[in-house]
Amino acid sequence: MLKKILVANRGEIACRVLRTCKRLGIATVAVYSDADASAPHVAMADEAVRIGPPPVRDSYLVIHAIVEAARATGADGIHPGYGLLSENQAFAEAVVAAGVTFIGPPPAVLHAFGDKILARDHARGAGVFPPPGTGGPVDPADVEAAQRAAESIGFPLLVKAAGGGGGIGMQVVTDPGKLSRALTACSDRGRAAFGDPRVYMERYIERPRHIEVQVLCDGQGGAIALGERECSAQRRHQKIVEETPSPAAFFQGAAGEVRRKELHDSALRVVTAAGYVGAGTVEFVAAESGELFFLEVNARLQVEHCVTEMCTGLDLVEHQIRIASGEPLAPEVRGHTYRGHAVEARLYAEDPAKKFAPQPGRITALRWPAAGDDLRIETGVAEGLEVTPFYDPLLAKIVAHGPTRDEAIARLDQALAETTIELTGPAGPAATNLAFLRQILQDGDFRSGQYDTRFAEALAAGKKAG
Repeated sequence: MLKKILVANRGEIACRVLRTCKRLGIATVAVYSDADASAPHVAMADEAVRIGPPPVRDSYLVIHAIVEAARATGADGIHPGYGLLSENQAFAEAVVAAGVTFIGPPPAVLHAFGDKILARDHARGAGVFPPPGTGGPVDPADVEAAQRAAESIGFPLLVKAAGGGGGIGMQVVTDPGKLSRALTACSDRGRAAFGDPRVYMERYIERPRHIEVQVLCDGQGGAIALGERECSAQRRHQKIVEETPSPAAFFQGAAGEVRRKELHDSALRVVTAAGYVGAGTVEFVAAESGELFFLEVNARLQVEHCVTEMCTGLDLVEHQIRIASGEPLAPEVRGHTYRGHAVEARLYAEDPAKKFAPQPGRITALRWPAAGDDLRIETGVAEGLEVTPFYDPLLAKIVAHGPTRDEAIARLDQALAETTIELTGPAGPAATNLAFLRQILQDGDFRSGQYDTRFAEALAAGKKAG
């Protein structure tokens, strides 16, 4: 087992990893920027190292600073959390070169799945198919070739950044006359966000559902799918409410169970063919018919991993650490059982009435409901702290479990009703999405389980999807 782990992240995920390390008796190191000097994750760790000023490019994305912090503190493992450097091949290589264990997939796997075009090719090779689209990148300057490729795919279609993630560098195009502009915009966004201007096109699935499968692979021949998560409640192509198992109609009944198993098997084929090691998520998009297409692999822990933990009783961070320490899949992983239903709501400092614009400010009041076996509060903030514009405005994840889906939703709604958070921005009170999360949970389309990725934004705009 690793002896000392540096957590190369911040906020709630850093706190989440630190808690598991402490339970396992592993010494911990936090890193922090000047903006996070008083953050909870810094206080939780046994040691903490400053790595730079507030902007992520000058702190949390500085590879040599993080590796040097591990060297200086004697950390023998680095957990990257999610986001930031978690899927960065160069970071994983630098960690390994420093003689430190990277708690994640090997660099070659990060390369294969970090490039969305390569990932699509890899999935096809494993017999798991993405939506029809271009086989390689599209040159935004070659308008005629792009139009021919688009006509063969059909409209509406998606333009996507090859190095993208989190909905960045992605646009739906319904009008052929707007294709060129979308290609250029996505290419520019990909260059700015990922240093990669390449874009490709694929068919846009009407009324899509976003469904993903949690996997664990030990690199010794052991691989398991730990169920699927429904992630279709989104804004700006990013998730805000997730649940497991998926309530989609095509997963119901005996035929639905067959389809669910096929989905899990497809996910395992994709990752095992790549020599995957650790925790990961294989993402799919589903058409109304239930036809499922490969989207991508997130080669890291997902934000929404907590719902899987609530239904399996497993600590995925613990098993990431055990796998990175050279252990095979534990008996409790191989013999896991799924219990009940879990739903997670992401509480953000953002204003749904203003297209979910971030709302920086100081937290002037904060009260959480009492956690327990049926409720988890995952947070990295505290009263008095500043929510800055430098980082993602996620405040907390509130996760509820129940014997049935209706009971899990009711428990989560109750927890949100018992949550108090007040933000004061430069110009006065700042908004959160707390009330909007309750609106989602109480909506008839969500309650029925028959919602898609357009649902949440339509609800916020006052015009339901339909």
